[in-house]
Amino acid sequence: MTENTQQPQSAPITELPTQYTPAEVEGKLYERWVDKGYFTADADSDKPPYTIVIPPPNVTGSLHLGHAFQHTLMDALTRRKRMQGYEALWLPGMDHAGIATQNKVEQQLADEGKSRHDLGREEFVQRVWQWKEEYGGKILGQMRRLGDGVDWSRERFTMDAGLSRAVGTIFKRLYDDGLIYRAERIINWCPRCLTAISDIEVNYQEDDGELVSIRYGEGEDSLVVATTRAETMLGDTAVAVHPDDERYRHLVGRRIKLPLTDRTIPVVADAHVDPEFGTGAVKVTPAHDPNDFAIGQRHDLESITVMDERGVITAHGPFEGLDRFEARSTIVAALREQGRIVAEKRPYVHSVGHCSRCGTTVEPRLSLQWWVKVAPLAKAAGDAVRDGRVTIHPEDMAKRYFDWVDNMHDWCISRQLWWGHRIPVWYGPDGEVVCVGPDEEPPAGEGWHQETDVLDTWFSSGLWPFSTLGWPEQTADLRKFYPTDVLLTGHDIIFFWVARMMMFGLYAMDGEVPFKTIALTGLVRDERGKKMSKSFGNVVDPLDWMDTYGSDAVRFTLARGANPGTDVPIGEDWVQASRNFANKIWNATRFALMNGATVEGPLPDAAEMSPTDRWILSRLGRTVADVDAFYEDYQFAKVSDALYHFAWDEVFDWYVELSKTTFQAGGPAAEVSKRVLGEVLDVTLRLLHPVVPFVTEELWTTLTGGESVVVADWPKDSGFRDAAAEREIETLQSVITEVRRFRADQGLQPGQRVPARLTLDGTALAPHEPAIRQLLRLQPEGDAFTATATLPVAGAEVALDLSGTIDVAAERKRLGKDLAAAEKEKAQATAKLGNEAFLAKAPDHVVDKIRGRLAKAEEDIVRLRTQLDRLPQA
Repeated sequence: MTENTQQPQSAPITELPTQYTPAEVEGKLYERWVDKGYFTADADSDKPPYTIVIPPPNVTGSLHLGHAFQHTLMDALTRRKRMQGYEALWLPGMDHAGIATQNKVEQQLADEGKSRHDLGREEFVQRVWQWKEEYGGKILGQMRRLGDGVDWSRERFTMDAGLSRAVGTIFKRLYDDGLIYRAERIINWCPRCLTAISDIEVNYQEDDGELVSIRYGEGEDSLVVATTRAETMLGDTAVAVHPDDERYRHLVGRRIKLPLTDRTIPVVADAHVDPEFGTGAVKVTPAHDPNDFAIGQRHDLESITVMDERGVITAHGPFEGLDRFEARSTIVAALREQGRIVAEKRPYVHSVGHCSRCGTTVEPRLSLQWWVKVAPLAKAAGDAVRDGRVTIHPEDMAKRYFDWVDNMHDWCISRQLWWGHRIPVWYGPDGEVVCVGPDEEPPAGEGWHQETDVLDTWFSSGLWPFSTLGWPEQTADLRKFYPTDVLLTGHDIIFFWVARMMMFGLYAMDGEVPFKTIALTGLVRDERGKKMSKSFGNVVDPLDWMDTYGSDAVRFTLARGANPGTDVPIGEDWVQASRNFANKIWNATRFALMNGATVEGPLPDAAEMSPTDRWILSRLGRTVADVDAFYEDYQFAKVSDALYHFAWDEVFDWYVELSKTTFQAGGPAAEVSKRVLGEVLDVTLRLLHPVVPFVTEELWTTLTGGESVVVADWPKDSGFRDAAAEREIETLQSVITEVRRFRADQGLQPGQRVPARLTLDGTALAPHEPAIRQLLRLQPEGDAFTATATLPVAGAEVALDLSGTIDVAAERKRLGKDLAAAEKEKAQATAKLGNEAFLAKAPDHVVDKIRGRLAKAEEDIVRLRTQLDRLPQA
């Protein structure tokens, strides 16, 4: 059998409140766990380590369903490993979130009629720190509500002193190794935030725009290009065509007049151009488009910037000083006046990037920035997965990972902000450039100044698995808990965060991977599978659901939907169902305690147990084995389903119900079943604890008298199996289920008692007659018994006397009416499916629907005829 080696600390309490009220339980339990130090890891422990570092939420953030989803799964993994005897560390922290946090404080200043420039850099940064202390980290308190078992003593922040030292150290090493450089490239630029932004900070949406086709050049030497951004034509330095396009071969190498300017530009041949798309000719604006920049590099074209950092046109001429969107319409009007517009399509729906922080349309812009040379780092990150040092789960996500790391471009790491890790580079009066490490003094003297840019937030969060453990110092935490075991995160940030951590971890830690497993989840969606968005009006605050249904209900709902790498639909009805499950656990345990269920003493020998006892222990052993296998495969949905169906269906609905007659009869058999029920509940609560920690803690400590289920032993599969008992109880279940179905078909109320004769002699069901009668509300047959319906089931026979319990004539009339309707439905569906003309024209989904109607009608006909045959004769 399974064994719990934690000894009870006091005699078990045998009573529970009649109702489970999460609000009265959850908060006090969580604070007790923290006060007891259950979540605090010991770097000097002899236990094997198990480490997860939490993906650091933004300091500006609050708990959303995506956080709740991933935190539930990480918490489940960590709690289980702690119970298995590991020194489990789940390390929390927050990201300084450069742009998001700076925007918060700038908005605050704007309300005061000020800007950051009124304060100056140093005072502004101090103001951000003040904001962080006062308003930041709201999510940390919300994590406590969810039940996150994190080690609060090791909480980190990407701008704290230790992590800042790590950032400076790795920047210096990368710079000295030639892996960080400064260059002009195309970047995503936000004209509102006035900074470069990363790809993940760009949200693409379908916008209404216009597509205009413009004729460049004159007569036979002209060609037509199409664009959605007419304002950028002021910076065109070429027109490109495909080298094999015969239409334009005579123009390649020649120069044509650029409209609205006094410049001519060359026609170049480049394989990037798709000759089948549009006219097969494209305008080339190297300073305002990444593809055009690449063409410009290949053909040594000039890059002309035509707008400033705020999106205002700077090109000399009549359009100077216009906003980019105002310039667009003005330029199109000027081209139309000159007869240069060949075609216009309006509205033209196309994908446009917007800043995720402020919603402004992002501008591709040529800019002098700092970059990481990723090629050698990305190769190492790919090799670590290919050679098996890191496993990606589910396996089919590995291809997406390789698509990123094998085709990664150099990474722009500089941001034009004041809040963040300032780039540790100093410029001298004579063009000197010096990178300064954390233990070095910056150069002094007149004319020396530090780089004003800060680092991309992803640069510091890329160090998270080892910087949080004390690197670059060789700390006890680093020695004990690195590499981490699992990175659990959404598949949407494989490139933005996962790949960066892999690159930096392998580089900084001498080839040692930052984590052994990458477990990728899907994204949380609404119950219809639609992405949650404020604009859709379907965003849910998990705290509202926690207030209404309890944290366990939210956690169980999320875990039950967590199939690896697959998006998770969630609706309030499902949370309500999970609340009902928590109540079921509560009520069943309360019943067990009131009837003497106990964990005291060893389990009786199998020979002393009833088949029902042996069946539930056999099923328990299989469930323990299944749950362990599912956890090892990160199949959280299967873990939850296995526990749900075992607890509700087998323990509560069958074993508890079957045991009631035993408890009522008393004697040695009842004492055995009380001990078995105590064992089953003890193990079931421990199995459930990682996913639903609060209700299981309250119940387990009450049942066992133990200190806390948090530090109880994780159940082990005892290996106990009894196939004969399982077959016997399955047969019993089939009899009870079949008779219940018959009763329902006859319209009998669940509690209505019916005289019955059970013929069970010679079957394994004979000892179960009292339980069968109790569960089916069957009373003894009596002297006047008349068998009006007989059900042969599983080698047994159940004869029922329904005389006087139902109106047979009315029931026959009702069933006859339903049967006629089912036969009519069958005839109509059969006729349609036999009509060749209909089948030739009808869509597949319509035909499939009719086939479904036919199958349903045929099933109804069989069911209704069976019910009529079983009715007593009138």
